[in-house]
Amino acid sequence: MVNAGQAADGYSAVFFMEGSQVARQMRLSEFGAFLDGYVGLSDLAETDVRAVLVNLSPELTVRSLVFFRIWFDDEGRADSHWNVPIEALAEKGAKGPDMGGGAIRLVCRSQCPDPAFAEELWDPDMTPGSNHFQLIRKAVEANTLRFQKVEPEEENIPVLTTASVEQPVEDNRDRARVAQILREQRLRIKTLQSVHRDSLADLQREHRLEMQALRSEMSDLEQRYERTRISNEQLKQRLAQRNEQYLSMQEKMAEGDARQRKDVHADAETVLLREQLERKQRELELRDDKIVALEQENHELRHQVPPEDSLLEQLQSQSVFLVAYHPGVGHITLPYDDIDTYFSNPVAYAAERCGMNEPAYKDWLAHYEHPVCRHVDSEGNACGEPIMRVTQPAEFQPGVDDHCEQHRS
Repeated sequence: MVNAGQAADGYSAVFFMEGSQVARQMRLSEFGAFLDGYVGLSDLAETDVRAVLVNLSPELTVRSLVFFRIWFDDEGRADSHWNVPIEALAEKGAKGPDMGGGAIRLVCRSQCPDPAFAEELWDPDMTPGSNHFQLIRKAVEANTLRFQKVEPEEENIPVLTTASVEQPVEDNRDRARVAQILREQRLRIKTLQSVHRDSLADLQREHRLEMQALRSEMSDLEQRYERTRISNEQLKQRLAQRNEQYLSMQEKMAEGDARQRKDVHADAETVLLREQLERKQRELELRDDKIVALEQENHELRHQVPPEDSLLEQLQSQSVFLVAYHPGVGHITLPYDDIDTYFSNPVAYAAERCGMNEPAYKDWLAHYEHPVCRHVDSEGNACGEPIMRVTQPAEFQPGVDDHCEQHRS
């Protein structure tokens, strides 16, 4: 913390550093007002400021430096919880570089008398062109804060001019200069190591942030992939269902078309059959009409009175007889009423008189007229062996009486 009363008595200032330049300067008493929250700095809202406590001698030479950090909130007010005892640390600082008035007391992150506050400090840059010590020295020499400079009083100190005294003094100066250079080099090494650690920490932090961002992106990609996969599976299932529905509809349409075609064919066939049936019915009606007409004509012809003195009139009056001869039956006297029946089929009339059907009578008649063996071999050659003739149709046995003894079954 800063004691404003004590600060008013000495030559102390606070410099705000920004990159390789001094961005703002104020007396320590003004800085104490900022810490008490009386005023704020709007241009430093939400900023982690790198500041330096500069303690000066009345001759305006740097006595001690404390490189500390402080946070300003969104209203530009200093962090109310900040409690780094920068003045006390300045009194305990180790030796630092010579900034014109001898070795200063230096407190920074790599050279902190109290490790508990090391994280609240920062290391100065000592690279050529951006050396913070040189920047601070130039700002002090410019005396923008208008500190009252006290000129040193000249003292009459006797000086030994003998050669024996000058040599030890020169040696002491050389040793002091070498010691100062060594301290500066050690400080530079420490600051470089600190810068390296900070850079490494920044790189590690950036790496962690990048890895976290990559993991988050990978997680998002995995979630998107999973959602896409599930969506694709659902789409595949829906597509399969649609295909099944489409195939089912095609089958139903095909069945419907087949039924429709069958119905059309059936209707066409029904129409054709109906037309054919009607045509057949008309033909049957015409045939029936013809049959009726023929029967009527036949009846009229049968019952027609034959002309006088004609053969039919004589046959009807039985003054003349009609006689027919058939094998197996002999002579047949035909009655007048059987004349038409006989002349329509004489063989059938003769078979009926023998008590046989027409095919059986024809088989016997063929045997009677040509009594030979009627067997035919596999090559189509008939036997032709003469056999005994059966004179009575009723006694004829087909397959026996019309074959020789060798070929009888």
